Amino acid sequence: MVTALYLAHLNPVTNAHVEIIKELKKQADIVKVMPVVFKDDGREINSKSFPFNFQARKKMLEAIFGDSIKITEDYAFQAPFKKYLPPLVRRKSWKLRKQILDGIEGDYFSYTGDKAEGYMLKMYRLKPKIGERKSLSATSVKEKLYDAALGKESSWKEDVPKEIVKIIEDEWKTVEKFANEEDQTTRIVGMKFPKEGYSK
Repeated sequence: MVTALYLAHLNPVTNAHVEIIKELKKQADIVKVMPVVFKDDGREINSKSFPFNFQARKKMLEAIFGDSIKITEDYAFQAPFKKYLPPLVRRKSWKLRKQILDGIEGDYFSYTGDKAEGYMLKMYRLKPKIGERKSLSATSVKEKLYDAALGKESSWKEDVPKEIVKIIEDEWKTVEKFANEEDQTTRIVGMKFPKEGYSK
């Protein structure tokens, strides 16, 4: 029994993410997809970089894959996020690893298309396979969504499956909310964290 772990932002789920998950399903018996979640006292922190909450992203994944993949909140950081760094040294980082591997039996590997993230996964002994980075990024799709919310020309619907277009349209208030906001994100050792809750 082989489990593929896919730890990603998935904010939103794009055609590239769907392609990756389909590839992982061919390589493993179980695919465990973990959209990253940032929490402060049980409340999810969302921002311009992380607009869609876990439930919305879970709905996106289920719209494509149904119950053929396992979707969990096990890739969850609890504020203050700086307590996870540096990895290996901090107790919280090992607790996170335990969460990620929760319920996994037999062999496993993790997947990333990002070399810096691959280095982190290797440090956590999560047996990373580093794939080729897809040309379509969720960041570029987010920018197109924000353009559309601001009334500019945008081709975002071409970058996500039609089932997900409907979910994003249902969540359009979220897109509008963050379209004009400043990005409150900090990047540390190849990972992005919300500024809110980082040093709490």
